[in-house]
Amino acid sequence: MRVNKKYSCLPAEEKGIHIINIRAIEDIGYDQHESTLLNSLSKNPDADCKYGLYFRDGKRKVDYILVYHYKKSSAGKALARRAQQNDASVRSTKQDQPLPGKGVQLEMGESEPHMDYHEDDKRFRREEYEGNLVEAGLELERDEDTKIHGIGFVKIHAPWNVLCREAEFLKLKMPTKKMYQINQTHGLLKKINSVIQKITEPIQPKVAEHKPQTVKRLSYPFSREKQHLFDLSDKDSFFDSKTRSTIVYEILKRTTCTKAKYSMGITSLLANGVYSAAYPLHDGDYEGENVEPNDRKLLCEEWASYGVFYKYQPIDLVRKYFGEKIGLYFAWLGVYTQMLIPASIVGIIVFLYGCATVDENIPSMEMCDQRNNITMCPLCDKTCSYWKMSSACATARASHLFDNPATVFFSVFMALWAATFMEHWKRKQMRLNYRWDLTGFEEEEDHPRAEYEAKVLEKSLRKEHKHKETDKEKLTWKDRFPAYLTNFVGIIFMVGLTFAIVFGVIIYRISTAAALAISSTPSGRSSVRVTVTATAVIINLVVIIILDEVYGCIARWLTQIEVPKTDKNFEERLIFKAFLLKFVNAYTPIFYVAFFKGRFVGRPGDYVYIFHSFRMEECAPGGCLMELCIQLSIIMLGKQLIQNNLFEIGIPKMKKFIRYLKLKRRRSLDHEEHMKKKQRYEVDYNLEPFAGLTPEYMEMIIQFGFVTLFVASFPLAPLFALLNNIIEIRLDAKKFVTELRRPVAVRAKDIGIWYNILRGIGKLAVIINAFVISFTSDFIPRLVYLYMYSENGTMHGFVNHTLSSFNVSDFQAGTAPNDPLDLGYEVQICRYKDYREPPWSENKYDISKDFWAVLAARLAFVIVFQNLVMFMSEFVDWIIPDIPKDISQQIHKEKVLMVEVFMREEQGKLQMLETWKDKDKKKGENCNNHSPRLSRSRSGSLSSCHSYPLDV
Repeated sequence: MRVNKKYSCLPAEEKGIHIINIRAIEDIGYDQHESTLLNSLSKNPDADCKYGLYFRDGKRKVDYILVYHYKKSSAGKALARRAQQNDASVRSTKQDQPLPGKGVQLEMGESEPHMDYHEDDKRFRREEYEGNLVEAGLELERDEDTKIHGIGFVKIHAPWNVLCREAEFLKLKMPTKKMYQINQTHGLLKKINSVIQKITEPIQPKVAEHKPQTVKRLSYPFSREKQHLFDLSDKDSFFDSKTRSTIVYEILKRTTCTKAKYSMGITSLLANGVYSAAYPLHDGDYEGENVEPNDRKLLCEEWASYGVFYKYQPIDLVRKYFGEKIGLYFAWLGVYTQMLIPASIVGIIVFLYGCATVDENIPSMEMCDQRNNITMCPLCDKTCSYWKMSSACATARASHLFDNPATVFFSVFMALWAATFMEHWKRKQMRLNYRWDLTGFEEEEDHPRAEYEAKVLEKSLRKEHKHKETDKEKLTWKDRFPAYLTNFVGIIFMVGLTFAIVFGVIIYRISTAAALAISSTPSGRSSVRVTVTATAVIINLVVIIILDEVYGCIARWLTQIEVPKTDKNFEERLIFKAFLLKFVNAYTPIFYVAFFKGRFVGRPGDYVYIFHSFRMEECAPGGCLMELCIQLSIIMLGKQLIQNNLFEIGIPKMKKFIRYLKLKRRRSLDHEEHMKKKQRYEVDYNLEPFAGLTPEYMEMIIQFGFVTLFVASFPLAPLFALLNNIIEIRLDAKKFVTELRRPVAVRAKDIGIWYNILRGIGKLAVIINAFVISFTSDFIPRLVYLYMYSENGTMHGFVNHTLSSFNVSDFQAGTAPNDPLDLGYEVQICRYKDYREPPWSENKYDISKDFWAVLAARLAFVIVFQNLVMFMSEFVDWIIPDIPKDISQQIHKEKVLMVEVFMREEQGKLQMLETWKDKDKKKGENCNNHSPRLSRSRSGSLSSCHSYPLDV
C-alpha cells in the first residue's frame, strides 16, 4: 500500500509534529518501509483544535467524523509502554494513532493472541476505505485516545481544491460578487408593510438571517473555470459547515472498498459494522460559561426554547445549519400552525353559537320535558328495563353543541381552508426556493443503497456459479416477487388485526353495558352509556398508541425486504406503508361510530345478534354525533399528549439518563480519564442518531386528518391542534439542536410525497364530512321534517316523528324485561328510534315512507355538498397563483442579470484579445522600421521582436 503517498501531512517543521524514531516504531511493530507520520499533540492540543472542531494543527477544520469499535489488548499496551521506555527521543506525551497503513504487528516471540477473523476483516476494510478517501483528496486524522473506551474516531477534512471540485460536480449554487436590488413595494402597500413590520417586531427572532433584505447576491452554479465570478476573499467561510459536510458525505457514499469482489460504500460499511457511526459535527456548545458564539447557540436561544413560543421561527438560520430538507419541514409546520389560527377562531365561534342556542333548541327541549311521557324500549335483553326519554336530557343538550346548523357552515369553511392552506404553502415554498437559491434545482438519482448492492452481488455470484455471463445485474420484479407477496399479505393481515381489535372493543361495550344495566341503583343505570363510551375510548386510545409503534416497525421491515434501489425510493415506499397502516389504526374506531354504529341494529322483537347472544348497540336518542365527538376528542388529545410527552420527551430523557449512568460508572473506574474534557466528536457521539423526518411528518399528517376529516363533529379540533403545534415546534427544535447528532444537510425544493398525501386527505375530508352531516347528525331529518311534515313550520313534534312504536307483546320469547313494572306501571307500547310502520298498521314494523324520503334527502345532500365544495376548492386553487408575482419577477430579473454578467465577461475577453493583437502589430512594424545598423543583427532583432508576445 502506498501509504506515504496517500496520507500527505504538512512538514514537521511547520506544524511542530514530533515523529517517533524508527527503532521505537520497529519495537511497536510498524514496518519502517511503509511508515506513516504520527500526528502528535502540540503544547495545548485541546485549545489548539478547539476541543475537536479542528485537526491537531488547529488550522484544518473537521468536516465529518467516522466512528469505529476496536479492541485494546493488555499485551499491546505493554508493548507500547516498552517502546516508550526504549526511546528517549519521544517528546510528545500523547499521540494520535497513525492513519491507515499497516496495523500494529507483534513480534514473533510475543504471546499475543491474534484478533478474531471478523475484527481483522473490519480493520482491513477500514484501512482500504480510508486509503481510497485519501486518494479522493480528503485529509484524515485518527484519534483512539479518547474518554470512550474501545471507540476510535477518524476526523475528515476537505481541502479547498476538493470542495471546489465537488461543488462543481454537485452544481451547488453559490453567491457571486454581483449584487442587485430586490423589488420593493411602493405607495400604500409600502406603508402597510412598514406598519406590519413595526407591529410584529416583538415577535421576530433576533437573528441576522431573519431581517428583511433589500439586496441579494446573484447566485450561479459553482465552476472552477469561473472562480473570478465569486467572492473568494474569505475561503474559510465561502463554504459553510453545512455545505462542507454535504460534500464530504457525497464522497463517502461513492467511495468504495473492494475486497473479494464486494463493493462497499459508507452505507454498506455502517450496515456491516465496519464503522459504528458517521456524522458531521455540531458547531460547538449551546450552553455553559465562556461559550463562543455559534449558530447552534443562537438557534438554542432564539428557536429551541419554550420561552420564545410566540416568536416566528428563524427559518433561514435553520436552513443554514440543518439544510433545506429540515428547513422545509419546519417552514411547513410553521405555515400549518399559522393557518390553524383562523380555523380555531371560527371553530370557537361555532361552539359558542351552539352553547348560546342550546336553550332554544326545540328537539332537546322536548326530550328534556318530563311532561312528554315517552317510554323507550329496553336497551338490552332481559336485564334492561323500560326507560324514560327525559333521562337522556343531558346527552341531547350536549349533542346540540356540535350538531347545529353552524357545523354545516364550518364543514364548508374547513374544506375551503384546506385548499387555501395548500395554495398558501405552495407560494411560501416558492419564496423559500428563491431565497435559498433552489430555483432550477432538480434532484439527481441517488446512489444505490447498501442492501440493494448486496442483493445484486448475491445474484451475480449465483450466476457466476452457474457459468453464466454476468453483465450489469439489477433486481427485477421476479426477484422481488416474494417480498411483494409478503407485503400484500402482511398489510392485509395488519388491517384485519385492526378491524378485529375494534370488533373486540364493540363486544366489550355490549357486554359491559348489559352488565352495568343489572345495577339496582337508578344512578348506575343512567350513567351506563357514558361509562361504557369513556372506558371503550380509553381502550381504543391505548391500543392505537401501541399499534402505532408496532406498525411503524412492521412497515420498515416490509420496505426493507423489498430492497428498494435508492434512499428516495425506500423513503417513499416506507411512507406509503406506514401512513396506510397508521391511518387505518387511528381512524377505524372513529369510522365505526360515525357510519356503522346503530345502522344494523334491527328492531324490537327482531334484533341483530353477534354470536347469537350479543345484541348490536344502538345510538343515543340524540344520535351518535355526541359519541363521535367524545371518541374523536379523546383519541386526538390523548394521542398528542401521550406521544409528545412520553415518546418525544420522556424516552429521550430516559435514554440520556441511562447514558449518563454508564458514563458515570466508567468515570469512577478511571479517574484520570474523567479529568479530561471531552472532544466535540465524543460529545456528539453520545447524542441520539438522526432517524429521518418521517415520524415528524407522520404525526402532523395524522393530526391534519383529525382536524379536517371529522371536523363537523368536533369544531374545537383546530384549537387543540394549534395548542399542540405551538409546543411541538419548540419540542422538535430542542430535540434537533440539543439531543440529536447533526444530520447531513440534504437539498430539497419541496416536501415530497407528503404534499400529495395532504391533498388526498383534503379531498377525502369533503366526502367524509358530507356523510357525517347527512347520515350521522340529525341535520337532514330536521330539514325534512321542517319542510315536509311540520304543521306550523316549527320543530315542535320532531322527536315524536323520529320515534316508532312497538307492542311489547311482540317480544321474542326470552327477550322481554325481567321487571316490566320497573317504572311503576305496566307498559304496553314502547318507542324506539327508527322510521317504521306502527303495530296497528297492515304492514307493521316495515320501513315507512318517511325513511325513504329522509334517505333521498341525505343522498341528495351528499351529492350537492360534495360537488359544491369540490368546485369551490378547485376555484380557490385556480384563482391563487402558485408562484407569487414578485418572486416570478425576481427570478426573471436574475436570469437577465446573469446573461448581462456573461455578456460583459465575453466583451472583456474580446477587448483584451484585440488589445494584445494591436500591441503585437505595432511591435512588428517597429521591428521592420529598424536602422541598417540594427538590421545587421537580424536574427537578434527578430528574436527580440518575437519575444514580446511570448512574454505576454
